Amino acid sequence: MVAVTPLIAQPVSKRDKIDALRVSFINQKVNFTPQEEQLFWPLYNEYSDKLEIARKTFRQQYVKKIDFNNISDKESESYINAEIALKQKEYELFKEYFEKFKKILPIKKVALLRRAEEEFKKELIKNIKGNSSE
Repeated sequence: MVAVTPLIAQPVSKRDKIDALRVSFINQKVNFTPQEEQLFWPLYNEYSDKLEIARKTFRQQYVKKIDFNNISDKESESYINAEIALKQKEYELFKEYFEKFKKILPIKKVALLRRAEEEFKKELIKNIKGNSSE
């Protein structure tokens, strides 16, 4: 006799929902071939994970721990320097991964990807603003 264990559905986080929407949106806009899609998404996920780690580290170290109305000049400068370092890290990752994307995708699809990412952000913000007014 085989034991059957019921599958317990894991709650889907907002981030998971947004990631699924992003995948669908980018796939639609870029129109990958099956082979391109197979090569692209693991690389893109790696890129996204590294971005998220850099941003999360910054938020943990600075954003939640600072009372911006009562910080010293030294703390203010430290915060701004950390934000500049984050932007530099984001830029370095952007540059590194778009070089990698060019190796697996035609350059026009790399450009479409950039545009699709920006369009997705705009749509996401528009939807969030629309939902918050209800």
